[in-house]
Amino acid sequence: MSITPYQIITPLLSCIAILYAWNLQMRQKKTAWEAVLWTLFWGALAIIAIEPGLLAYLTAVTGIKDQANAVLVTLIGILFFLVFYLVLRIEELERRQTQIVRNSALREAGLERQKE
Repeated sequence: MSITPYQIITPLLSCIAILYAWNLQMRQKKTAWEAVLWTLFWGALAIIAIEPGLLAYLTAVTGIKDQANAVLVTLIGILFFLVFYLVLRIEELERRQTQIVRNSALREAGLERQKE
């Protein structure tokens, strides 16, 4: 088997992306959860670039005959999971923002809320 430029460049770019994600996590600009997801994504991309035969395993696991379709269905599932995760994060941020605005309004009105 001959090594293609894609099999060299993709793992190198993946390593850079993974190191960047963990650098952001160390500087507390990203959460550990986000860094882990980033690592899983880029790691899988690098592994598939190095060993494209692993896509045959994905087709066997999903039961989809065509490799391209198996990859697309798997990626769509992952994207749905990520959208769900982002919706949860947005709802949490909205809740926190509401709490901050409520406390600020009570403080300005002189009706400061007592600690529970």
